[in-house]
Amino acid sequence: MILFVTGAVLWHKAEKAIGPVAEMQAEKYAKRSSNEIISSVVSEYLDETRYTYSDFSAVMHDEAGRVVSVEAVPYNINKAQSELALRVNHDLKEAMEGTMEIPVGTLTGKYLFAGKGPRLKVKLCPAGEAEVSLKSTFESAGINQTSHSITAVINVEISSSMPMYSFVTEVSFEYLIAESIIVGEVPEVS
Repeated sequence: MILFVTGAVLWHKAEKAIGPVAEMQAEKYAKRSSNEIISSVVSEYLDETRYTYSDFSAVMHDEAGRVVSVEAVPYNINKAQSELALRVNHDLKEAMEGTMEIPVGTLTGKYLFAGKGPRLKVKLCPAGEAEVSLKSTFESAGINQTSHSITAVINVEISSSMPMYSFVTEVSFEYLIAESIIVGEVPEVS
């Protein structure tokens, strides 16, 4: 009985030491892998579509040529969001078939044991569907100048698992899709 209790105490101490390092390693792997996949998808999509600012927004002027409003083009915005979401989810599911191996010594968090010992396999898989949304932002860019940016925000949850552990990592990426500087009239100074 004493041997069983001693073994349980040792196991508990080892788990407390290994758990946080295992989670950190799995999270780094999940972020790196998803970043590579999502960046590749967005790059290919932008190369194919060649979107410009006018594909998402129309700057409206009055009779005197002054900017009066900026109107969104909902069709293109919704199309880009849905196409990006489909591509990201498809590529994440296909690419997450791989595994990473972490040496057990690395999980101890001790420099002396880093990279040593048998290797544990870490498997990744999307924990849900990637969410894609286009975000419109207006910021001051100088005297009577406004910068209007349209960005794609991609949020995804990645589940990583290894023997005895499972972790969920939330990752968020933001990519600039289009940007324009809207220039208004500069007031006269007397």
